[in-house]
Amino acid sequence: MTDPIESSETAAPWPRPAYSWYVVGVLLLAYTLSFVDRMILSLLVAPIRAALDISDTQVSLLIGLAFALFYTLLGLPLAWIADRHNRRNLIVAGIGFWSVMTTACGFAGSYATLFLARMGVGVGEATLSPAAFSMLSDYFPRDKLARAIAVYSIGVPLGSGIALILGSFVVQAVLAAPMVDLPFYGPIDAWRMIFVWVGAPGLLICLLMLTVREPVRRDVRRLQAAMSSAPAAPGLLAHLKRQRAALGALFLGMSLIGLVMYGVIAWVPTFFARTYGMNVADAGLWFGIIMAIGGAAGLILGGSLADRLYARGVADSHLRVMRLSILLGAPPLFAAAFMPGAPLAFVMLACAFPMLTMHGVGTVALQLITPNQYRARMTALYFFIVNLTGLGFGPMVIALLTDNLFADDGALRYSIAIVTAVAMPLAAIILTWGFKAFARELERMSAAETA
Repeated sequence: MTDPIESSETAAPWPRPAYSWYVVGVLLLAYTLSFVDRMILSLLVAPIRAALDISDTQVSLLIGLAFALFYTLLGLPLAWIADRHNRRNLIVAGIGFWSVMTTACGFAGSYATLFLARMGVGVGEATLSPAAFSMLSDYFPRDKLARAIAVYSIGVPLGSGIALILGSFVVQAVLAAPMVDLPFYGPIDAWRMIFVWVGAPGLLICLLMLTVREPVRRDVRRLQAAMSSAPAAPGLLAHLKRQRAALGALFLGMSLIGLVMYGVIAWVPTFFARTYGMNVADAGLWFGIIMAIGGAAGLILGGSLADRLYARGVADSHLRVMRLSILLGAPPLFAAAFMPGAPLAFVMLACAFPMLTMHGVGTVALQLITPNQYRARMTALYFFIVNLTGLGFGPMVIALLTDNLFADDGALRYSIAIVTAVAMPLAAIILTWGFKAFARELERMSAAETA
């Protein structure tokens, strides 16, 4: 068997653009499905509590800890595999595993088995993005990479939006048909069938992924030779130490943006219910549409802008686009919390999200300053820090402010505004501080690749 790293000894031509974009399309489908599978449980809290006789705290562990902890922790060893072995096959295995585990959630007969199935969803999804970003870096040259990763990243708002839109119809569907007759199985609760419906498409995407070729790993040997004289012990830890300024700005900036984004996404439907007396399902429907359309548009806009600036010689273009996303998106997000009515609040969110999602080029910035042999692991570390900060603390910080500072459920709007007003400017300052360090690391990487 040919070692994929050995195959990079020969400088291979870039794949045909049409095929490279086909790969992006397949990975986008997988990423979209992963977010639908990830969020679907949060839409079924009431029937799951009733069926398993569990508390809100137990449900919160299923939604958060069971998924997020294993998703972030196991992403690191799985990325180590992706850096050394066939990335396409790892993704296929991951999609198959998380799809089976999503379906298994529907057949869980106890809290413990549902917890284990939810862990399995997190483990499976941990295979996707580190390997996908690494593959795309070998499918596209640097001046086209941002657009490719931006299109792939559309899976985040698209999957989240689909899940929220689906959620607006879940309650009605469950109430209208409390039982479903499943062939070869018999009667089953309607809410359980939802897990089967969202898990089944993953098996089709597995087949699509088999049409994707593992790309040649580029410049591995030359980078190793060029960097071997660096004054540090070889390996990933030495790389982290060398790039601590650039990576620190990138990781901290993205973590603060994630803190706001995850917090807002978690609380916006409740914000509309408490502030304007709106039905939560209706709020989720409209917010899901904003996320799906506006988020996708923002990612494409950010990727295209970063590629154009980079092609013109702006070395820190990706960090500049991230800062621009804050400067343009944070003000309308802040203003949304103080609108006198729900329609104007939705208008402000519709203005904010296309701008805020431009920050997705941060993942591209990471690829550009990371040697090929570390890309999957660096991406996993990036997701570990950003997702743990965003998922773990974003919703919680907003809740803590509402409960402890204001002690008033109706003050949720002020908690959202405070977190936005503090975290977003701080993120912009940190990203600006990292401009020079990032440009320096990018120049060093470019010199090593052409040596």
